[in-house]
Formats: sequence, C-alpha cells, structure tokens
Amino acid sequence: MTSLTNDDRWIAYRKPSPAARLRLFCFHYAGGGASVFRDWQGIVPAEIEICPVQLPGRESRLRDPALTRVEPLIDNLTRVLEPFLDLPFAFFGHSMGAILSHELALRLRALEKPQPAHLLLSARRAPHRPEKDKPIHDLPEEEFKQELRELDGTPEAVLEHPELMELLSPVLRADFAVCETHEHQAQEPLTLPISVFGGLGDEKVDRQDLEAWRQYTTGSFKLRMFAGNHFFLQDAAKADLLRCLCEDLAASTGLLGGGA
Repeated sequence: MTSLTNDDRWIAYRKPSPAARLRLFCFHYAGGGASVFRDWQGIVPAEIEICPVQLPGRESRLRDPALTRVEPLIDNLTRVLEPFLDLPFAFFGHSMGAILSHELALRLRALEKPQPAHLLLSARRAPHRPEKDKPIHDLPEEEFKQELRELDGTPEAVLEHPELMELLSPVLRADFAVCETHEHQAQEPLTLPISVFGGLGDEKVDRQDLEAWRQYTTGSFKLRMFAGNHFFLQDAAKADLLRCLCEDLAASTGLLGGGA
C-alpha cells in the first residue's frame, strides 16, 4: 500500500483501503475543493479508493499560491501522483477538473507512464468546442461578482460577505484563468474508455458540447445526462451519477464486484 509523502497535501480525505483494487482520482471544479468528494468513499464499493485532488490555494492548502495555468498544474500532478499509480486507476473531473483529467492522461501517455483505465468527464465542453462566454478572470471585482451570480455556483451570502470574498475571489480568478487561457493542442485520440456526464439544466454546457468528446478516444464512449444545472453532482443527481460511474468502471476494468 502506498504511503503518503510530503506531497500528500495534493490528495485530501483519502482513506487507504486494503480492499482497494482501483484508485479514482477526483478533480474539482473552479472555485471548489477536495471536500466536494469527501463523502464519496462511503458510497462507492470498497474496491474503489477515492483520492480527492486538492489544488493549491483552497481549503487545507489556503496558504499555497493558486496556479493560473494548466501547464504547471499538470507538471505538478504528474510528479505527485506517480507514487499512487501502483494500482489501476481512473480520473473523474468536473468542469475545470475535466480539463485537468484529460490533459493529465495525455501527459502520462507522452511520458510512457501508466495510463488511467477510464476517463470520467463531467460538465465540460470538448476542447475544440468554442467557449460561449467572455473571459471573466480579470474583470473588476463588482463585475466579477455579477458574473459569479449568473453562474449560480456561489451563494449570495458569500458574494455579499467582504471577508469571505477576499479569500475566495483570488482562487476563483485563478481557476477561471486556468479554464479561460487553456488552449488544447490537437493530438492523437486516447485509446481508453471515456464516460461523459452532463446536467439537463446546464446553460453553459449543452449536450452537443458533451457529445463532442467522442472524438477524443478510439475506445468506448458513453454520455449520460442528469437532472440539474452545472453543479448537478452536488444535488439529487449525485446518487445516480455515482451509480453510473461505478457501472462504467466495473465494465471497463473487470475489477469491481458491484455498483454503488
């Protein structure tokens, strides 16, 4: 069983399990943190070890400077996750996390490192699909707050709390910069299975945006839509999402005994 190192701050809430046969690394959305996935370990089968990835600048890593570009994040993740790739593994990423999941899989392939058994991408358009909205990461604060209101991911009580926004705004801006400045370089498609998930009420990412991920793999592809908006993974759809996630991992790896 892999022991934690000085880089364990990159993985939060991990509970090593002797029964684990597969590790699922979970990448959060912009402005989020590893706590989004904190209760997943108690829901999925014991054969799956949930490894929530904690990016710098938030929650337990509040004092670490948030990174603003994809490349340094992938550089760091490639290094710090390597000791944990001694078991079969998969990546789940929601929104910004989907970008990181896909780019990390490409980097591992380029370095001839172990590849994920499955990519599970959620609430993010395929890389070649045009962005629908203007960049917001460098807007003046009041305009930035108004854009956050329209995204409906930050509670109004937080937006109107100066001290909280002083802490949260730099992280949000950094994460939006990650998403808005990222330019995917066309490469040969992956060969591993890709599952894509979306919210039926998501006004930012539509079904066509999600379906377009199909061309990024020569392996199997599945698309599922759930009730909810861009943040459906935090709503009533979470149970269905985890059930489908486990079904797909069981089918692609043959390592799991059952669904969630």
